[in-house]
Amino acid sequence: MQLPARIGKYELQEFLGGGMSHVYRAVDTVIGRTVAVKILTDAGCQDAEAKERFLAEARMAGNLAHDNVLGIYDFGEDEQHRPFMVMEFLRGRDLRHAIRTGDIGDLRAKLKVALQVACALGYVHKQKVIHRDIKPENIHINATGVVKLMDFGIAKTEGLQMTRAGYVLGTPYYMAPEQVTGQNITEQVDVYAFGVLLFELLTGKKPITGDAVERIFYSILNEPLKLEPLYEAGVPQPVCDLIARCTAKNPAERPHGFESVCVELEHAIAAGEEATHVLPAFDRDEITMALPAAPMPSPAPAPAAAPAPSRPGWLMPVVLLAIVALGAGLYFALRTPTTVVETPKQEAPPPALASTLSSPAGDMVLVPAGPFLFGENKTSVTLPAFYVDRTEVTNAAYKNFCDEKNHPLPPGFGTAKSDYPVVNVSILDAIAFAQWAGKRLPSAQEWEKSARGTDGRLFPWGNEADLAKANVGTGKVLPASALPEGASQFGALQMAGNVFELIDQPAKPSDTALARFAKLLKPAPGPDENWYTIRGQSFVKDETLDPRVLYDDTAVPARWKNPNIGFRCVKDAR
Repeated sequence: MQLPARIGKYELQEFLGGGMSHVYRAVDTVIGRTVAVKILTDAGCQDAEAKERFLAEARMAGNLAHDNVLGIYDFGEDEQHRPFMVMEFLRGRDLRHAIRTGDIGDLRAKLKVALQVACALGYVHKQKVIHRDIKPENIHINATGVVKLMDFGIAKTEGLQMTRAGYVLGTPYYMAPEQVTGQNITEQVDVYAFGVLLFELLTGKKPITGDAVERIFYSILNEPLKLEPLYEAGVPQPVCDLIARCTAKNPAERPHGFESVCVELEHAIAAGEEATHVLPAFDRDEITMALPAAPMPSPAPAPAAAPAPSRPGWLMPVVLLAIVALGAGLYFALRTPTTVVETPKQEAPPPALASTLSSPAGDMVLVPAGPFLFGENKTSVTLPAFYVDRTEVTNAAYKNFCDEKNHPLPPGFGTAKSDYPVVNVSILDAIAFAQWAGKRLPSAQEWEKSARGTDGRLFPWGNEADLAKANVGTGKVLPASALPEGASQFGALQMAGNVFELIDQPAKPSDTALARFAKLLKPAPGPDENWYTIRGQSFVKDETLDPRVLYDDTAVPARWKNPNIGFRCVKDAR
C-alpha cells in the first residue's frame, strides 16, 4: 500500500508487518491519537475461515477492557470491503524478544510479568473467552514492565477445529493434551499454556523440544514435564510446584481458573521481597558518662579575733573530686576480676524419625541421612533421609489409584493377584501413581542406597550371591512381600529380583538398545525420544544373579511397558 494512505479518519503512516493481516502505525486524525490499524489482506479475505476469525477477534477483543489486555478502539471495512480493526499502539517488544535478550530483570521482575498475564487471563475467562494461543509472541511488554495480552484470533469457546491443511489451531509447544487430541476445550487449556509460558519465562528455554509437530505432540501427550531447569535457575519450590500443577496432563488436576494462580504468584513475589529487604543500619548515639557535681559545702565562720585569709571558692569541689577519683582507682585496682560466662542456649534436638511409615499405598522404611558407597567405583555420596517403599507397588495399591483417578488399568490386569507387584506400566503411569500417593519415583542414588546399604555391598543382604534370597531366573513372579531373608540393610524387599524397577533418571540409549527396541516398538524409538532407566533384575527364566545388579542399569523408552517391569516409590523424610 502506498503510504501515507487513508481509511476513514485513520491515516496510515508506517507498515509494521504481518501475514494474512497487515499492521500499520496510524494516526486518528480527529483526536490526534497514535493507533495501530490491522487490515485483512486480499488473500485473507478470500479465505472464509480466516475472515471469520478476523471478525470474531474484532468483536470479541473489542468488548474487553483490562489494563493488561490490548485495547481495541474501532473496527469496520475499507473501500475494498476488507475488514480492519483499530488497536492500541504499543511501544516496546513482545515477550519472545525480551526472553531472548535476557533483560527482563531478576526473578521478582519475571514473576511480576507472569502475574500480569495471569490477571489478564483471569479477566478474559470471566468474559467467557478462551484465548487458546498463549505464547510469548502474543504478550507485549513495554519499557516500564507493563504487560498486554494480544491476538485473540483463534479465541472462542467452541470445540477445537482443524484447518484445511489439517493442522490444529494453536501453537504446538504451548498446546494442552486435550487441545492436541481435539477433546472438549475449556479454560484449562489456557492454564496449561500459562504453565509452559511461565517455565520459559523463568528458564529462558521451552520445556518441550522437537522439530517435528508429531514429536512435540508425542511429548505433550506422553512425557512428564522435567523441572530440573527450574531448579538450576534457582526458582523457588512453590513456583516449581505451581508450574507442575498448571501443566498436568489431566485438566482436572490443574488450578481451576487464574484466581488461585494470581494468589500464589503474589505470595512468591512477597516472599522474594522479604528475602531481599535490607534493614537500615543501627545508628549508635555517643553516650557521655560524667560524675555528678559535688555539693558545695558552706564555709565555716571565721573566729572574730583572727579572721582567716580568704581562699578560692573552687578549691573544695576540686578536693572532693580528687578523693572520689582516688577511691574509684583503688577499688578497681584491688578488686578480684569477675569473668561472666554466658551459658549457650541448648537447642532441642530434632525429633527422631520413625523407622517405618504407613500409607494407604504401602508401608515404607526409613533410609537415614548420611554417606554411602555409590556405583561400581564405590564413590562416597551423602543423601538426606528419605523413606522408600518396603515392597514394589502392588496390584491392590495400583487399582485403588486407577479407580480414584479414572486411570486405565495395565494390560492383563484382570488376572493379576492383589499382593503381586503391578507390571506392564510405563514411566508416565508410575509418575502418575506416585503423585497420587504423595510420593515420587526414586533417583538413581536413592534407589541404590535403599538396595545396597551404606557399605557398597554387592547384594541387598551382603556380598555372597544366594539365589534363595532373590527371585531371579525362576520364570515366575512372586508376591511383593516374598523372600524377607533377602531384605536390604534398611528392610526393603525384592530389590535384586522379582521385577525390574523404573526410576526417575533419564537415560541415553546405546546403539544396541536402539536396535533392540526398533524390533519391539512401532514406531521405532529414536535417540531423541525420552528414555528412562530401570534397575535390578527380574524373574525372567534363565537369568542368573549378576554381581552388578545393584549398580548397573538399562535404558528403556518412556512408553515401554513389560510384564517384568514394575516400580516402587520414595518420600522425603520431614
